Amino acid sequence: MILFPNGKINLGLSVQHKRTDGFHDIETVLYPLPVFDVLEFLPSQTFNLTVYGHKIAVPTEENIVYKAWKLVHDAYQIAPVEVKLLKNIPPGSGLGGGSSDGVFFLQALNDLFGLSLTKTLLHAYALQLGSDCPFFLKNRVALVQGFGEVVHDVPVNLKGKHIVVVFPGIHIPTAEAYKKINLTVPEIPPGEVIKLPVEQWRGRLQNDFEPFIFKLHPKLKEIKKTLYREGAIFASLTGSGSAFYGIFDQPIEIRHKFPDYIIRNGILN
Repeated sequence: MILFPNGKINLGLSVQHKRTDGFHDIETVLYPLPVFDVLEFLPSQTFNLTVYGHKIAVPTEENIVYKAWKLVHDAYQIAPVEVKLLKNIPPGSGLGGGSSDGVFFLQALNDLFGLSLTKTLLHAYALQLGSDCPFFLKNRVALVQGFGEVVHDVPVNLKGKHIVVVFPGIHIPTAEAYKKINLTVPEIPPGEVIKLPVEQWRGRLQNDFEPFIFKLHPKLKEIKKTLYREGAIFASLTGSGSAFYGIFDQPIEIRHKFPDYIIRNGILN
């Protein structure tokens, strides 16, 4: 079985307060990104995971793909599988590649082994894998709240817009980022801002991690500035970083502007 897990971008990200369970309540709008990993797997005598492309600096037992298999295996005694994962979405970029890999694999195991897991149970398993994971169950534009468990469809249409993603290769520790940012409740939350035309998002749709990221790595501010100089309608950090994206009306080639960074281009659906 071959899967093509896609990434995501955050249209705004408001981190509002810390909960008693240690998580943070957030509000963000997640939009599927047409950049894909490739995940292939077959039944096997023992579980094995081989990763190609971008390196994932964790042992197999900490990889989200293994965690997804372990969840299902422990509950339903499914057979081991041989997995090959081509990482095209850079780990640590904020593009959700790991979360997508885990959820696509979770759903595929459900299909392969005929488990008939309910939507409620799949949601519970996805949430155990990570806060971004429930979004990828439906994998369409959604307002995400709580610590990721509340997912609602929203009518945001960027179909046909061109997107450029710039990843400077800097890994931002998520836990550290959450410790350092200022917790605020925005005057207009992301779920309301995205009701405006995309041309009106600039200056209104904020990612709360940007001030921390810019302070930690001042040179990253230039990425966002360059995207706007090149004609982006809207540009932002995605997730807790460190990838930035720009949304454009027309196709654009800016690799020469960022010769040392990883660039991904696509058309939004």
